[in-house]
Amino acid sequence: MAWDDSAGSADGGVAFDNRPIGVFDSGYGGLTVARELQKRLPEESLVYFGDSARCPYGPRDQAEVDRFVQQICTWLLGRDVKMIVIACNTATAAGLAHAQRAFDVPVVGVVEPGARAAAHTTMNRRVGVIATKGTVESNAYSDAIRHIDAGITVFSTATPRFVEIAEMGLKLADGPIEDYMSEATKVYIRPEFEDIAREYLEPLRRCEIDTLVLGCTHYPLLKALIGGVVGRAVTLVSSAEETARDVDHILRRRRSFAQPGHAPVYSFFTTAADTDEFRRFGGRVLARPMDVVEHVDLPDLIVS
Repeated sequence: MAWDDSAGSADGGVAFDNRPIGVFDSGYGGLTVARELQKRLPEESLVYFGDSARCPYGPRDQAEVDRFVQQICTWLLGRDVKMIVIACNTATAAGLAHAQRAFDVPVVGVVEPGARAAAHTTMNRRVGVIATKGTVESNAYSDAIRHIDAGITVFSTATPRFVEIAEMGLKLADGPIEDYMSEATKVYIRPEFEDIAREYLEPLRRCEIDTLVLGCTHYPLLKALIGGVVGRAVTLVSSAEETARDVDHILRRRRSFAQPGHAPVYSFFTTAADTDEFRRFGGRVLARPMDVVEHVDLPDLIVS
């Protein structure tokens, strides 16, 4: 792996690494993590992979998702990434530990950062977690939060329709000026979406939680909807923001930031057959145009 040490020294000085950060998810959701990385680390290049052809991961068997994780990590290493972010809660729960043992670059997931932030935020030690079925059944968040503070009570609920609502909301927000990107992502919320949210979230609110982890990377797109149901007294924790903070700290400790003034390159890949749809919706998540999206065939992901 080639390092750019031109601005560093062998005696512990700064060593720059202009290689990209690899980020992947089962589809669009992980772009909320990519968005936070762009905000926090504007000079870092990114390679984003969305496995939309096999989305959603949530209902799949954990062993199958683990295989997907190892495949995609191998593919990203072929793009010479310096670290990998598993920007999917289900994939993190199923394959993070395996990937960390298998690959020689840092591999981080989205569960631990979100769990840590929740444990540090709660005042009454009653934390809610909303996520996909696979993430909830893995107990990944419950275990991670209780590992930090065994006295915290965690209430977890599978909310799979929130993924559908987020993506449908992006589609419904499309209009004549859909290619114009504003600072805030536009997600259209139908009245029936609010009914679904109340059905999911009222039991958690009655448990008197004061902190709620958005345990799927689609869910930050629905912050206004979710926050409106649980109320202002409940702090929402976005694993996307917390993961970007962790990546920043890792690069700082390893002295492997991109060189100051480096012009970042953002590359996007998807297994989806319709790359135009991925580009259009992805641009709305990123709140900026996604110029080019390349298609990757599933057979290309087979690990040798």
